[in-house]
Amino acid sequence: VQLQASGGGLVQAGGSLRLSCLASTLTFRDYIMGWFRQSAGKEREFVASVSRSGLRTYIADSVKDRFSISRDNAKNIVYLQMNSLKPEDTAVYYCAAHDDYSYTDQDQFRSWGRGTLVTVSS
Repeated sequence: VQLQASGGGLVQAGGSLRLSCLASTLTFRDYIMGWFRQSAGKEREFVASVSRSGLRTYIADSVKDRFSISRDNAKNIVYLQMNSLKPEDTAVYYCAAHDDYSYTDQDQFRSWGRGTLVTVSS
């Protein structure tokens, strides 16, 4: 499945952004969708994931009270809503997909988008 992320940009600390990821597949409902991020000099880390139905979500502790994930299976889109952004949220954000069982193990995610840069200024 091909994934195209969008919505990144420059925002001041405390602001909000919503990232979108469009999946080009006829079977979007079959995939667990996730968001990961990678900051300069750091390893890529899990941010959030959502079940096939959209009823279950998993959010990293570091962003738990500020970020949320959702999906629209009719439009083949997964969203990452980011509120109260902090400078440490600055990173390239990637959406990813897989049709297996893990929600947080990035090694299980086999399809990756190119990433969208989020920069949070202080």
